[in-house]
Amino acid sequence: MTDVLVAGIKVGMKDESKKYTSRCREMIEKQIVSRGVTDPLVLEAMSKVPRHLFVSEALVDSAYGDFPLPIGEGQTISQPYIIAEMTQSLELKGHERVLEIGTGSGYQAAVLSRIVYKVYTIERNNPLFLQTRKLFDKLKYHNIVTRYSDGTKGWKQESPFDAILITAGGQKIPAPLIEQLSIGGRLIMPVGGNFSQELIRLEKTEDGIKTTNLGACRFVKLIGQHGWNE
Repeated sequence: MTDVLVAGIKVGMKDESKKYTSRCREMIEKQIVSRGVTDPLVLEAMSKVPRHLFVSEALVDSAYGDFPLPIGEGQTISQPYIIAEMTQSLELKGHERVLEIGTGSGYQAAVLSRIVYKVYTIERNNPLFLQTRKLFDKLKYHNIVTRYSDGTKGWKQESPFDAILITAGGQKIPAPLIEQLSIGGRLIMPVGGNFSQELIRLEKTEDGIKTTNLGACRFVKLIGQHGWNE
């Protein structure tokens, strides 16, 4: 493994070529740190997850670019900076149980898994669900638990969660997800219309709900009983 120091973090992926280590280093330095993401847990996690394994073979050379990429089934893998910003906004410490809605390519769940105790992730698209489960097993990400279901309903049996991250946009945050968030927990979700949203951070406290607008973003639709109709 080739390690390179970036922002105090060793960047290097086991059994990967220098080419991908170099591209990962550049991604972290130019796209993420330069835009204000400084959480060492986030930077280290993103340095260890081989992003090029979460895209199709045809797009491997574009995997570390500063843009989202299609992954099939009308879905995308988000821009690296957005992944980093959303993860940092959860203010994770390492002990948490995190629920992700919208497994997609599996990259966001993989990043979370390098930080927290356990990741629960739900995907409503069966081909993507099967594909990412196989990839998690191949990469030995054993602290990721997957489920094929309507993510807008959450995962009540495993709640409450310390943090919830929704990787698709809806008109409002689904009530079941707020209910399944623990007191003191944080939730991140793109909220808005069809084509653009605002990234909203919700914190659940003893005194109620506090929300913060983190800025404009654009995500695919959150489909489900408590989201958009298919």
